[in-house]
Amino acid sequence: MAQWKHMSQMIQCLPHDTINDLYPPNGFPIEVRHFLADWIEIQRWDDFLLEKVEQESQAQTLLDQTISMLQSIALQNDNVVDKMKLTKISGNMTKFQQQPLHFAVMVRDILAKERVLLSMSTQMQSPPQFQQPQNRESSFNNMQDVDYLVLKVLEVQEIRKSMHQLQEELNWERQNYEGLQGPIQQNGMDPTQSEVLKLQTHIQQLEYNVKAMATKRFQLLNECVDCLDQCQTRLISRLKAWRWDQHKATIGQPFDDNLDLLQTWCEQLLGVNGKLRQELMLIGEPIPELKERLGTLLQVLIQSSLVVDKQPPQVIKTQSKFSTTVRYLLGEKVAPGKPVVLKAQIINELQARNQSNVPGDNVGELINNTAVLEHNTSSKSTCATFRNMSIKKIKRADRKGSESVTEEKFALLFSTEITITGCDTPYRIQMISLPVVVIVHGSQDNNALATIIWDCAFSEPDRVPFVVPERVPWKMMYTTLNSKFTDEVRTKHNLDQYNQHFLAQKIFDKPDFADDFSNILVSWAQFNKEVLPGRPFTFWQWFEGVMELTKKYLSTYWSEGLIFGFIGKQHLHLILKDRPNGTFLLRFSDSEIGGITIAYVSATENGGQKIQNIQPFTKRDLEIRCLGDRIRDINHITYLYPEFPKNDVFKRFYTEPQASSSRGYIPVSLLTKVGTDTNSDTSPAPTPLAESPHSAIDFSVCPDDMDLDIDTILETLHQ
Repeated sequence: MAQWKHMSQMIQCLPHDTINDLYPPNGFPIEVRHFLADWIEIQRWDDFLLEKVEQESQAQTLLDQTISMLQSIALQNDNVVDKMKLTKISGNMTKFQQQPLHFAVMVRDILAKERVLLSMSTQMQSPPQFQQPQNRESSFNNMQDVDYLVLKVLEVQEIRKSMHQLQEELNWERQNYEGLQGPIQQNGMDPTQSEVLKLQTHIQQLEYNVKAMATKRFQLLNECVDCLDQCQTRLISRLKAWRWDQHKATIGQPFDDNLDLLQTWCEQLLGVNGKLRQELMLIGEPIPELKERLGTLLQVLIQSSLVVDKQPPQVIKTQSKFSTTVRYLLGEKVAPGKPVVLKAQIINELQARNQSNVPGDNVGELINNTAVLEHNTSSKSTCATFRNMSIKKIKRADRKGSESVTEEKFALLFSTEITITGCDTPYRIQMISLPVVVIVHGSQDNNALATIIWDCAFSEPDRVPFVVPERVPWKMMYTTLNSKFTDEVRTKHNLDQYNQHFLAQKIFDKPDFADDFSNILVSWAQFNKEVLPGRPFTFWQWFEGVMELTKKYLSTYWSEGLIFGFIGKQHLHLILKDRPNGTFLLRFSDSEIGGITIAYVSATENGGQKIQNIQPFTKRDLEIRCLGDRIRDINHITYLYPEFPKNDVFKRFYTEPQASSSRGYIPVSLLTKVGTDTNSDTSPAPTPLAESPHSAIDFSVCPDDMDLDIDTILETLHQ
């Protein structure tokens, strides 16, 4: 009864005509809704459909129960007026005995209209802000607008039915009037007789009512088309927002890839468009403006419902397989019969700007570039999956100046011709993927990824493909680096303010700059065009190397805050200068790609202190021996900055020593040895010795009766 409780309060504010339309006095008067509220709301009216004749017996049962309960309430009611009303209503409802399904569907529609009115009432109390939706909740709110539109369309249909009944009555009365006119003329009877006058008045009233309803019908149709236009505009906006979120996911921003709500929204708007086109046809006289608007809205909806659900890789190597999936949100409405085949072709930036005139495959050759649109009944999605696509060859545009091949952007264009049920003509639809960079060798991967990162991070919505700014504020760059780093490493531990400042010092080559970098512009050239001073690599190549090392070997250490990370030498000396000997921290190498080093406080010969930096450990080093074991091996370091005993912090990362071999050999272990440095602060930093170059092999003394297994040692060294 919860629904009726709210509805009964709302009814007090509704016009009398609206109440009569909602609860037809000759069908399901409001008294039935009131007295049987509890029982009505626990029945499953939503299941009923007119075309399901097998439901007729179930509908008949509900009708019989309704009449019986009304009669019982009438007998028990002490109010004479209510008793008479309920008795009359129960008698009138017997007319549904021949069509019980019509009764059940009528109740279903009444309850649905109530829900829509209640949802609209909630919206009116808290007026919606029609901004670009950003999440599924806002999509749901917009779908409530569609529910309101559906209610308006139902109103148009009800007016049309009422007009039809009135017109039939008018035709009948006109026939009666003509029948009376004959005897009057023949017999000379007085035409002003009360019966004739009464009939004339009734005919005039009917004609007035028909014209008034026709005017209201036309007004409502205009309102419906306006409302449909607004709802569809919001849908298109939300689809663009979904694609934008998908684009931003490349740099680690959150993205909900669920398309189910948007699909439902598309299907509802298509249904409304179809009903309105039917109503226009039933008017009998052309309204070209509304017909044209509905046709345009239909075309835009059909063409906008093609979505690249699973994007292709944004860096594609020629001669390599890749996959992508395209989804059609109106898939269930596709006309049966001829299969829908999607074709993919690769286009360059110029063609992407002029999709209406894209020629054949003239910039690249795609293998396995067709797929059939197939419907999945369990997921209710309709998709075309390109599973083994490959770029056989690519034709590049003329490059400008120092532009690299890894800076050139392409895209995949998906297209097909589709026919929707209820539409006479097929529609040509197409959609392009996110930009991709095509490479021919794995060595180009890093630079190609830089192009994609810059594009995803700094492009604007609704841009001209694939325009990006040449410079952006450092705060935007830092946000991108942090988002990408945390996403790749799969951590919630962000880069801190010290990391941010050091990264800015590095990319701008300003190691002594202590002020805020936020609004200083950083260029594409500084990001991945120009090598860093004194280094053979760019900023992005260096940063990406650190990110990959952390992702594969150091993610847990980073997530638990054990790695200080990005820190400059000045800051390093500042925070370590007053710490006890043996205090250390872990920082990413400043001088090579993909390295982590240990900086620690050690004593000088004259009793002072100096900061030592151990030669960085790279991917190869950490594959041989993990960071935790290497920290355990080095006796020079004892406390993780600021003052945590290293064995307490890193103990769980230590690996257990291997048990003795079952073959009787003496076990061999790899240990990290650090060379001692007795020179001044200006001498080279100590480096780990042996084992290429960080580890040494610890040989125990061999018993006289046992030979050293050299093969085992060599095998260990080469692992």
